[in-house]
Amino acid sequence: MKVWKRNSMLVLLLHCHLLLAGYLAHALSYDYTASIECLEDPHEPQYGGGMVENPDLNEGLKGWNAFGGADIEHRVSEIGNSFIVASNRSKPHASVSQSFYLLKDMLYSFSAWMKVSVGSATVTAVFKTGSGFEHAGVITAESGCWSMLKGGLTVPSSGPAELYFESKNTSVEVWVDSISLQPFTKEQWTSHQAQSMERIHMRKVRLHAVDKEGNPLVNATISIKQRKPTFPFGCAISKQILTNPTYQNWFTSRFTVTTFENEMKWYSTENIQGVENYSIPDAMLQFAKSRHVSVRGHNVFWDDPQYQPWWVKSLSPSQLKLAAEKRINSVVSRYKGQLIAWDVVNENLHFSFFESKLGNDASRGFYRRAHQIDRRTRMFLNEFNTIEESSDESASPGKYMEKLREIRAFSGNSGPTGIGLEAHFDQPNLPYMRAAIDTLAAAKLPIWLTELDVRSSPNQAQYLEQVLREGRAHPAVNGIVMWASWKPEGCFRMCLTDNDFNNLPTGDVVDKLINEWSHKGLVGTSDGHGFFETSLFHGDYEVTVAPPAVLTSSLVQTLRVVPADVSDKTAIYVRISP
Repeated sequence: MKVWKRNSMLVLLLHCHLLLAGYLAHALSYDYTASIECLEDPHEPQYGGGMVENPDLNEGLKGWNAFGGADIEHRVSEIGNSFIVASNRSKPHASVSQSFYLLKDMLYSFSAWMKVSVGSATVTAVFKTGSGFEHAGVITAESGCWSMLKGGLTVPSSGPAELYFESKNTSVEVWVDSISLQPFTKEQWTSHQAQSMERIHMRKVRLHAVDKEGNPLVNATISIKQRKPTFPFGCAISKQILTNPTYQNWFTSRFTVTTFENEMKWYSTENIQGVENYSIPDAMLQFAKSRHVSVRGHNVFWDDPQYQPWWVKSLSPSQLKLAAEKRINSVVSRYKGQLIAWDVVNENLHFSFFESKLGNDASRGFYRRAHQIDRRTRMFLNEFNTIEESSDESASPGKYMEKLREIRAFSGNSGPTGIGLEAHFDQPNLPYMRAAIDTLAAAKLPIWLTELDVRSSPNQAQYLEQVLREGRAHPAVNGIVMWASWKPEGCFRMCLTDNDFNNLPTGDVVDKLINEWSHKGLVGTSDGHGFFETSLFHGDYEVTVAPPAVLTSSLVQTLRVVPADVSDKTAIYVRISP
């Protein structure tokens, strides 16, 4: 498109060619693929097995040993696939094993394909080290097909380690194939993040400055300022924001999305049975709208018995059913079409208050009803420890997928669904975090980190930066909300500021990353042909071009950087007066 301005003496043409950026050339690439299907035959081992000797079992039992008193044997399927079997298992840890030497400063990606002889059983990959046991990942293995276990680990100190597979169901044989253990240096791990950001979240922009005769403007100063990012990055808020202008300014200058920490929850809106009060969440929503901040609905129900309204716990099943119906009809109808997401049943992998009272279909029915009321808003599961803790079997990626399938398969649950990961970290296990998201990403649904924080420790700010960088760079993560709402009495686990809204070290990390992800202070100079090239995160920008000193006028032009599948070339023609 060309835009001409009358009585102007100069034309500045900005040819913005938005191109998909390629991978960085250095370092071994990370394999983000994972399978959530139970297959007749396993895939080949990732990275060719990495450190694992005889990873595809094509050389019999070479490199593999019995562990915990199990018998092991090499078998070949009817179609010629080789695998290893642990039988006569009298102890949970009785299985196959292989020895390694693991280094403290390395990050290890692990995967294996698992099967059991009958029924199904939970199987965990464990590394026994000199300082303890490191859980690399867990899967529910089936008897009729092969399932992929994908995980990862780091170790607190360098030394020998022994891989084995653990299952509390000692009556089953454990079958293993296509095992991989791939080490990465910290520099390689960081390069994967940079590669992913460049490939998924950024575009190359080539600006060409010329005058109205088409002559290049050489040495023109080009400033680029991000006005609005595409990627949603935010923080929870508390009701204190309604009356605190300093809190308001601090928050709105940084974030584009929020969640109300407690104010929309059932115990807040109906503290007395039959008396609903939405005045506070109404006001918070109005505030967010006035500042163009999107809001996630949190939550309709919480399956933890500890966090029910006090009067709910004494209700009979029939009374609870009526109260729950009233609750979901009330809150979802009130905010229909005004939110970007609903956490419908919070933490229903760890807890089952409503199922224990109303039957196993309780959560599924709640999702169906929420879909019926607010059809266009995406309904999320929301759970902790799925990416934080590799040893929590109840919330593993596999268990999460089982719950997700149950809900989506329930009659009437055809609306949009999403994957919510609370991301409450202690000391992060980045290889496991990445692998767990890889597994969930195979569902091809939006993934959000919904309540991200890090436990207080001397390394809190360092760990926060690690998990934010990991989450922001993962190709499947669509948004991040931190769980650090401010209250005078303190935050849940992590604050970003003090009570005067001066940044704490965690807040400095957030500002550092926001500046990095928004290209703050990006200024360049056109080359001898009038070109300036850079990579920009997807979003809306303001481009200011100051021509050479002999001219007096500058151009201010908006620019939208969009993903490659939307547009691969944009030309902006703008005329300015000197």
